[in-house]
Amino acid sequence: MSIREFLIDDHRHCDDFYAAAEQAVERGDAAAAAAAFGQFRAALLRHFAAEEQTLFPAFEARTGMTMGPTQMMRIEHEQMRGLVEVAEEALDGGDLEEFLGQAESLLIMMQQHNMKEENVLYPMCDQHLAGEPAVLERLQSELA
Repeated sequence: MSIREFLIDDHRHCDDFYAAAEQAVERGDAAAAAAAFGQFRAALLRHFAAEEQTLFPAFEARTGMTMGPTQMMRIEHEQMRGLVEVAEEALDGGDLEEFLGQAESLLIMMQQHNMKEENVLYPMCDQHLAGEPAVLERLQSELA
């Protein structure tokens, strides 16, 4: 399995929790929405942490690129963390309309972000880190 394949699978895992939260809101089930969004938040933050603590530093060390795609991904991670926080506050406050609005903004940003990672950054990581299986092993451990 490649880094790209593994991390795409993890994107889908996060997406499943997101979809469950959104569906629960649409059903009017605030408790189920809060539980699913909590699972989404935890999975997303684990994903970001694995990239920021393992993948990006390994890629940067191998390529010398510290101001390129990894810098942009870190900025976008921070923006998404903010959207998750605001959406969670709306959900916790029972404002389902506000939650759906924030969640829609988050979804658009995640889709754009994931496309960049899946089609640009992850293939670059597979190319430059092919001789370092420990990177994939560590990612798998962190996201297990």
